[in-house]
Amino acid sequence: MILRWFGRKKPEEETVKDVPPAPEPEVAAEEAPHPVPEVVEGAQLPEELPPALAVETVPPPPLAEPAPDDAEFTPEHHAAERESAHTISEEPPKKGWLARLKEGLSKSSSKLTDGITGIFTKRKLDDEALEELEELLITADLGPVTAAKMTAELARTRFGKEVGPDEVKATLAAEVAKIVGPVAQPLTIDMGLKPHVILLVGVNGTGKTTTIGKLARQFRDEGKSVMLAAGDTFRAAAVSQLKIWGERTGCAVVARETGADAAGLAYDALERARAEKVDVLLIDTAGRLQNKTGLMDELRKIVRVIKKVDETAPHTTLLTLDATTGQNAHSQVEVFRDMVNVSGLILTKLDGSARGGVLVSLAEKFKLPVHAIGIGEGVYDLRPFDADAFAKSLMGIQS
Repeated sequence: MILRWFGRKKPEEETVKDVPPAPEPEVAAEEAPHPVPEVVEGAQLPEELPPALAVETVPPPPLAEPAPDDAEFTPEHHAAERESAHTISEEPPKKGWLARLKEGLSKSSSKLTDGITGIFTKRKLDDEALEELEELLITADLGPVTAAKMTAELARTRFGKEVGPDEVKATLAAEVAKIVGPVAQPLTIDMGLKPHVILLVGVNGTGKTTTIGKLARQFRDEGKSVMLAAGDTFRAAAVSQLKIWGERTGCAVVARETGADAAGLAYDALERARAEKVDVLLIDTAGRLQNKTGLMDELRKIVRVIKKVDETAPHTTLLTLDATTGQNAHSQVEVFRDMVNVSGLILTKLDGSARGGVLVSLAEKFKLPVHAIGIGEGVYDLRPFDADAFAKSLMGIQS
């Protein structure tokens, strides 16, 4: 049975920020993980016993907000988080999703709408106007191919005629919806897999860990059982952050000491999730630059080791992209898609700059499913991608 991701319940508002991470050390290759023995609570371990998995399952009281993906965690920081844990209030969003989408894309839409108004006030659609419009679309990160395609469609129907800004925006919004419509696909969970394994990958600072927390909250609200694997083993901050999300959402968190083998941790997490018949296993990974060979090799190793447990896993590999990087997102998709067979995209920080048009150029070039977009810092601001709503919001059209 296949269930669609994201139920109708509205989870509470939460705020999470993403900042660039600290550099990561390279890992020594290790093909197969060491088995982790069962640890009985209260039992004394012999000194030679290898460190056991730290697995935590706790109820979801309102805790302090997770720190940004790549912030440094200090003892003082931990103390402050725990001190404020019981004072954080979680309230439902006051604005609807469409209102927040328009607000989140306001930087991108303002750049486009102001430019279109400047070009098409009392003016016929001639070659000069089309050239100016194409340049405007390119500066909004829609890319040269997409910009040429959209202006050509406008010229086909209105060339030589007087056009106004509203007509141009409506035409462009329709073209955007046509391009992104086929990639707007909800993330589906196969409830027969036990678990459905989701691997999160991406470069530094794109929001993988916080995205995992938001996904976990959504799945838990739908009644699914979820386990989290802290695969970014080289940053204590990432592990601590994921543990906080686990506490909030009542999810088990599989973690090891800093510097442990990430592939081994993923192996152990999958073995445990299978034994416990968990619905969804979300695996975090270290943020890595696509031009770092050693780090990319480690990511391939994680996939190889997962397949030793389940040759069909990971069942979903999500690449998180920071929309503020603009056209650089293209090179990230190319490298990660070839390395680990990316099956879908999540775009974060669409509200962070005027580069929201990059989603359109990504859809035009790669045709990869866009499962969700983030237009704010709250947990409810990560939502399934709606092509029509996005197109209208991008062009500043009121629904």
